[in-house]
Amino acid sequence: MKTIGLVLSQPPAYSETFFNAKIKGLQEIGFQVVLLVQSNPDNYELCKVKVGYNWSSYPVKRLAACIKVAIRILLNPSRIRRFVKLERQAKRSWTQIFKNTFTNSHMFSEHLDWLHFGFATLALQSEHVAKAIGSKMAVSLRGFDIDVYPLKHPDCYKLLWSQVDKVHAISNYLLQSAYQLGLSKETDVQIITPAIDIEKFKMKPEKIASIETKLLTVARLHWMKGLTETLEALAILKQEGVRFNYTIIGAGDLYESLCFTIHQLDLTDSVFLAGKKSQGEVIQELTNTDIYIQYSQSEGFCNAVLEAQAVGAICIVSDGGGLPENIIHQETGWIVPKRQPKALADILLYVLQIPSQEKLKIMDLARGRVAKDFSIEYQKNQFVEFYKA
Repeated sequence: MKTIGLVLSQPPAYSETFFNAKIKGLQEIGFQVVLLVQSNPDNYELCKVKVGYNWSSYPVKRLAACIKVAIRILLNPSRIRRFVKLERQAKRSWTQIFKNTFTNSHMFSEHLDWLHFGFATLALQSEHVAKAIGSKMAVSLRGFDIDVYPLKHPDCYKLLWSQVDKVHAISNYLLQSAYQLGLSKETDVQIITPAIDIEKFKMKPEKIASIETKLLTVARLHWMKGLTETLEALAILKQEGVRFNYTIIGAGDLYESLCFTIHQLDLTDSVFLAGKKSQGEVIQELTNTDIYIQYSQSEGFCNAVLEAQAVGAICIVSDGGGLPENIIHQETGWIVPKRQPKALADILLYVLQIPSQEKLKIMDLARGRVAKDFSIEYQKNQFVEFYKA
């Protein structure tokens, strides 16, 4: 069976479904998986973990790390020579080559069939490692990789596109955006969406009987998540006399700004910033939610929307990025044009007035689609297909 080297900045938390499900799924069918990371703070044990070079501020630790890297380099001279040659052909400076050799040193001794970078940004300055060690190179495209990073770094993926053997995108939106960023349409690609373990998400039978309208968003407190526009829509609802309880789960730099906005819009008695919560706590909140809102400027796909559908929350999302691939408009939820708080408010008012039986039908269709098209088993089979070549 094949050996897959998965490159991440650090091992996934045990609550992070996507990568853990992928690792377990590959192992179940006999694949070997090696995590190649820069740090391993929680001593991850799901598979073998190889930690890279860490430039410590402490001289003794720095010296120890340098010695360790030097040994790795000395044990793999032919691979290092190939890497340096490829770097020079790409016209990189000797300073950058030296740095890249150290940063990637933990990969040079691995014998892999595939070297797979879990995020496109992680492949930058590592574009030649796969060829140097004789493996194929894969890269996954996610929201930040495509929507945000290239705005500050034009042509950042030019070298990566020329070296990659296969591309994994979590949505068609991200794939099409990558083409616009220079990815050749001749590149071997495969779309594999996020997935969830449907058995972890149970829908309460009495959900429709809820007296209080409970609204929820799970997101980083970041401008990309459209939280300000969501609050503006809810202010319209309040003016219409609608009583609701809106919770935002997540942390981020926008906390202070959101607190001010909540105060300015007179929503302090209706909106709650709950901070970060564990996966179990998030599931509990989702289970008690009537309407889930994801009004982001853009999303690569969004696992939280899948989870909300699985527990029977009515989902209202923006048309940003891959969100329209997550639900079917007016069948399993609603899609609203982004940056239009009045349009979001109108849909919320409409959904609140839908008869209970119609809501139940939408919930059942949404949960059924998630179980069929976004299951862990389906995702596992897709990744087996991905690595067949």
